[in-house]
Amino acid sequence: MGRGKLRIYLGAAPGVGKTYSMLSEAHRRVERGTDCVVAFVEHHGRPRTEVMLHGLEQIQRREIEYRGSTFTEMDVDACLERRPAVALVDELAHTNVPGSRNAKRWQDVEELLQAGIDVISTVNIQHLESLGDVVESITGVRQRETVPDEVVRRADQIELVDMSPQALRRRMAHGNIYQSDKVDAALSNYFRPGNLTALRELGLLWVADRVDEYLQQYRGEHNIRSTWQARERIVVGLTGGPEGRTLIRRAARMAAKGSGSEILAVYIARSDGLTSASPKELAVQRTLVEDLGGTFHHVIGDDVPNALLEFARGVNATQIVLGSSRRRTWQYMFGPGVGATVARDSGPDLDVHIVTHEEVAKGRGLPVARGARLGRSRIIWGWLVGVAGPALLALLLTNVDADLGLANDMLLFLSLTVSSALLGGLMPALASAAFGSLLLNYYFTPPLHRLTVADPRNIVAIVIFVAVAIAVASVVDLAARRTHQAARLRAESEILSFLAGSVLRGETTLDALLERVRETFAMESVALLERASDLHPWTCAGSVGPKPLSRPEDADVDMPIGDHMALALSGRVLPAEDRRVLGAFAAQAAVVLDRQRLVGEAEEARRLAEGNRIRTALLAAVSHDLRTPLAAIKAAVSSLRSDDVAWSEEDEAELLEGIEDGADRLDHLVGNLLDMSRLQTGTVVPVIRETDLDEVVPMALVGVPDDSVELDIPESLPMVAVDRGLLERAVANIVENAVKYSPDATAVTVAASAIADRVELRVVDRGPGVPDDGKERIFEPFQRYGDAPRGAGVGLGLAVARGFVEAMGGILTAEDTPGGGMTMVLTLQAVPGLSPARPDLPAQVTS
Repeated sequence: MGRGKLRIYLGAAPGVGKTYSMLSEAHRRVERGTDCVVAFVEHHGRPRTEVMLHGLEQIQRREIEYRGSTFTEMDVDACLERRPAVALVDELAHTNVPGSRNAKRWQDVEELLQAGIDVISTVNIQHLESLGDVVESITGVRQRETVPDEVVRRADQIELVDMSPQALRRRMAHGNIYQSDKVDAALSNYFRPGNLTALRELGLLWVADRVDEYLQQYRGEHNIRSTWQARERIVVGLTGGPEGRTLIRRAARMAAKGSGSEILAVYIARSDGLTSASPKELAVQRTLVEDLGGTFHHVIGDDVPNALLEFARGVNATQIVLGSSRRRTWQYMFGPGVGATVARDSGPDLDVHIVTHEEVAKGRGLPVARGARLGRSRIIWGWLVGVAGPALLALLLTNVDADLGLANDMLLFLSLTVSSALLGGLMPALASAAFGSLLLNYYFTPPLHRLTVADPRNIVAIVIFVAVAIAVASVVDLAARRTHQAARLRAESEILSFLAGSVLRGETTLDALLERVRETFAMESVALLERASDLHPWTCAGSVGPKPLSRPEDADVDMPIGDHMALALSGRVLPAEDRRVLGAFAAQAAVVLDRQRLVGEAEEARRLAEGNRIRTALLAAVSHDLRTPLAAIKAAVSSLRSDDVAWSEEDEAELLEGIEDGADRLDHLVGNLLDMSRLQTGTVVPVIRETDLDEVVPMALVGVPDDSVELDIPESLPMVAVDRGLLERAVANIVENAVKYSPDATAVTVAASAIADRVELRVVDRGPGVPDDGKERIFEPFQRYGDAPRGAGVGLGLAVARGFVEAMGGILTAEDTPGGGMTMVLTLQAVPGLSPARPDLPAQVTS
């Protein structure tokens, strides 16, 4: 008897249709003649799911007494005795009631599988054990019923039941998932669009990894070595050199072009442990690739190209990114190099990209003079080879009893001259040629040990040796100088290109540009100085580095920019050839400074224009909205003062009530105007204290009718850090706006809940709502949606509310109410150190 097969329907959230899909599959199997029974299915009162149970055989559940209550669980013994071909078991992560056969339902399923019974089950992604912390950080709800990932991974089939967050919320609003009295709480907490989108992504990624495991297993079982390009996997070959960062970023840009692409950076180390890689640089590159969403791998292999290809084929990679070789031209005599070998042996299933790069040992400095570029050690070695080398060679040849001939002796001395030119440049080579000619004359040209030459042919030979040595040394040195000039011009062109691009894009800030100058020229500090005229003192417009200069006269290098601006650098004296690039930097610094000032002036002009617009709107409000209640008050007072009419007590009470209503409206309008002016001038200074919402929110509802608001503020909510007065004014404006636009006889819901480290207050109305493109516009001053408000107002309520909320560090946004209407979401920070209470969600969410 073999083990049964397990099929799992995996969903991102309750209500996506897992149980419905499982029952549909059962009906299909029954129609094909398969013996299929329902061992345990929970329909949660959903009519459409309950209908799907009709026509399927159901095994009687087992009743268990626990703490005075009766619970029902799956009867494993009855299922084993019935022994169907297929058993349907819902909610794989369910925890059984104490006293059951097993503690968890997945253990019950394991018994059925061991008995050879195929099982079809369901589970939500949030119930996987490894995702518990992630789900809690997203939703604020800790899932207490979990199933080990390995149980789900061992399933023979996993089918994802997917649904968009919008469709799931519509299904929720229509009452197809929970009862109507639980819909609002679920939509406001667990079933928010952001939560559902994140859970959906978790489900898709988890199933994708499982599919990848299936694929790797299949390829291994069938010994498939070629790459199957199911999705892009980009392998980046690293050497530990500084060009690795360029390769990683280039691979990241390639991966961004395709959805689901992966980056795998690999460093191949030799088994003997000898490597030229910098551990510090490798650590930096590891951090970079992980920040970009990739993975870093360390592989041992003596044959680097073969090890790289083996790794790429092992992970089913589709592309390999390598840097162009850092070897010199003469080194290619030892082999074609890693890049060429990998490209040759990769085959048609692997694309190899060779990325150009510029290796920079330190910073982004320009190449300096040749002597400094070679370094002191190389120059010393050049002089040693050029001077000490011929002396040692002469000593060796005179003590060895072998007559090589004058021609061979000259070739040996010539090789030392060429070597000194390669190491130290022209001067050591010239010295080597002169010294070598003297040694040849003294030790190897008859008469020996004398600086005379008896045979005229030997004189010609020595002259030719000196000429060839000088010519070879000059050519080698000239080639090195041309290479240095080309590298310098290339660096200059890249810098100038960067400056030109930054001008066109307007990206570089003044501090960033000055920092670039400091790095490029290896300076201690850089300052941009300016003055109004020749008689005014210098002022610093921007600086980087310690101890910035205050006068160009104190600088090691100063670059004038026009008549009244200069770039001052301290640290070292620059050669004349560097001043050309420095001049380009200086001109760009002046442009950046002008741009920053123009941006500031434009912002000031925009602020003045906004103030002018507000003043214009204020005049319009005073001329209309403020005059209307004043006119009503004036009419009521004139009527009361009139001696021509004898008013009854009821009439007088009505007129006085009108005066009071008009005064309240005036007070409210003037209060909002004053609050808006305080926000505009930045004089709102909140006093943050620990506050309970259930103490503040009821006080904010004093100005609205009692039957127009339904309040749901749990006492278990954590305290929030707010200014009580500002919060009360903000909530009052939000609720007043919601009541104004709600239909008659329809109450506005004000509910609060705790989500992770924050508290949300939601004001839900069933009014006409606002389109998406108008949700931000309604928070601007003097904005009234549709310009047809119900009742009085100048369009300041929501603007003042958002200003107060943001002053306290909160967030106020507008969302659509499922089924129609608008929901204002006020998010506040919970007091640190207090554990937020869990929202009272429907039991089905954690089942």
